[in-house]
Amino acid sequence: MDSQNTEVKTSSRLIALDAFRGLTIAAMILVNFPGNGDAVYAPLEHAAWNGITPTDLIFPFFLFIVGVAIAFSYTKRLETGLPMGRVYGKLIFRALKIFMLGLLLNFLSSLNFHDLRIAGVLARIAVVFLVCGFLFLKTSWKTQAIVGAILLIGYWLAMTLIPTPTFGKVMLEPGKNLAAWFDSKYLPGKMWQGSWDPEGLLSTIPAFSTAIAGMLTGTFLLSKKSWEQKVIWLFAAGFVLTILGSVWSWTFPLNKNLWTSSFVLFTAGLALMTLASMIFLVDVLGYKKWTKFAVIYGSNAITIYVLADFLYILFYVFRIGGASLNMHFFNLFSASAGLAPKFVSMLYALMFVGINFIPAYILYRKKIFIKL
Repeated sequence: MDSQNTEVKTSSRLIALDAFRGLTIAAMILVNFPGNGDAVYAPLEHAAWNGITPTDLIFPFFLFIVGVAIAFSYTKRLETGLPMGRVYGKLIFRALKIFMLGLLLNFLSSLNFHDLRIAGVLARIAVVFLVCGFLFLKTSWKTQAIVGAILLIGYWLAMTLIPTPTFGKVMLEPGKNLAAWFDSKYLPGKMWQGSWDPEGLLSTIPAFSTAIAGMLTGTFLLSKKSWEQKVIWLFAAGFVLTILGSVWSWTFPLNKNLWTSSFVLFTAGLALMTLASMIFLVDVLGYKKWTKFAVIYGSNAITIYVLADFLYILFYVFRIGGASLNMHFFNLFSASAGLAPKFVSMLYALMFVGINFIPAYILYRKKIFIKL
C-alpha cells in the first residue's frame, strides 16, 4: 500500500504516484507538527467546521492514493496466480498491523487505557484498506463505482433526513449530528472531541468512496490507453467531480469532520487533477529530478508517519531547561530574533519534515521498504 514502488503493466515506473504519496505524507507531518500550535498560518489549519483549507485535502488525498495502490498491487498479485487464501490473509494481516499501530500511538499519547482512543487516522486507513481491498478482489470496477455512489447518496440521505435522536431534529452542528450520536452509542474508547470524533464509525462510510475513487483511477491507469489519453481523461473526470462536489455542498456542506459526500467528490476531483498533472509533468514530459525528495519520502510512507509521532516525544514533550525543544526554537527566533511567530512556527515544522527525511533517506538507500 505504501511501501514498495509500484509498476504498471507497461513496465514503466509511475513515478508521479510515488511522488504524490511522498508529498502527501510530508504535508501531513508539516501540518501536524508546527513549532507552536497557537501560531499557525490559516492554510496550515483545518477548517473549524464547514468549509475547506489545503490542510483538509491531505487525508482524503492519502486515502485516494491507498485506493490507487490497491488496484496496482492486487491486480499484479491476481495476474501472478497467487492463491486467493494467501491474498486475503496478507490483506487482513496488513490492515491489522496498521490498526494496532494506531492503537499504540493513541496509547502513548495518554499512557492511560481508560482514555484510549480507538478511532484515529491509522485506524481509518486500516479499515478502509481492508474493506476496499476485499471489494476490489471480489467485484468488477463497475460494481465498485456503483457501491461508491450508493454509499455517498445513502450517507447524504441519512445525515440530512434522519433526525438526531437526542434532539429530535436533523442537525449538522458539531457533536449534535447523527454521526456524533451514532458514535456516542457504538464507538468504543475515548472520542477526540469529547462528544464526537472526526474519524468515527458513521463518517468512515463515505471514506470508503474516497478510496474507491482511487481504485477506479488505478484500474484506468492500468488500461492500454496512451498516457496522453489517460492524463486527459483523468483531469476531465477530476474537474467534473470537483464541480459536482461544489454543487452538492449547497445542500450538504463541505466538511472534513463529517466526511460529507460533497467533501468526497470535491477532494477526489482535486486528487485526480493533481495526479493527472503530475503524471503529465513527470511520466510524460520527463521532468523527474524534482521528485527525488518526494519519492524517498513516499517509499516508506506510513513508517515515516509513525516515526514522526515517536519523534514528537523528543522534540515536543522532552524538556530541557523547563521548555521543550520546539518552544526553545520558537522563543529564540520569535521573541529574541523578532521574526513573525507564525513564520517561525512554520519554519520549525519544515525543519521537522527535514528531520524525518533522514531516516526515510537511509531506508531508501539501503532498499529497505517496510510493509505496514
